[in-house]
Amino acid sequence: MKRNGQRVARRRAFTLLEVLMVVVIIGILAALVVPNLFGTLEGARIDTAQSTITSGFNGALDLYRLHMGHYPTSDEGLTALVEKPDDDEEAELWRGPYLKQGTKLADPWNNPFIYESPGEYNEETYDLSSAGPNGQEGDDDDITNWEKS
Repeated sequence: MKRNGQRVARRRAFTLLEVLMVVVIIGILAALVVPNLFGTLEGARIDTAQSTITSGFNGALDLYRLHMGHYPTSDEGLTALVEKPDDDEEAELWRGPYLKQGTKLADPWNNPFIYESPGEYNEETYDLSSAGPNGQEGDDDDITNWEKS
């Protein structure tokens, strides 16, 4: 377009309708993708808790037992794997820490793992579990190292 013999540049911009269409498309995509991501995240947390219970602590607890002659008691709990005992005789046998430094003794939902030795279900060894996603111990979403009936 020319005005008084000079060329005037036209600014190109998005119309309100175009902007609204983009917002609607982004909203639809978010509605489809976000629920799937949350489901995947929760599934990953459950898998992590199960893996930690069934194999993550097993080696450390078995090595502790090999050195100390017994699994940590329920009172000592899993902290016995990372803290040297106060008793001099026990401290002499202890070769820990049995877990890597910084290993959390809590499940993926930041609730402490539930440890009992001797176990109610595994009477010769120990019971180890997580209260699961809802944090309530004793219901169907618990993650355990024993078969639930």
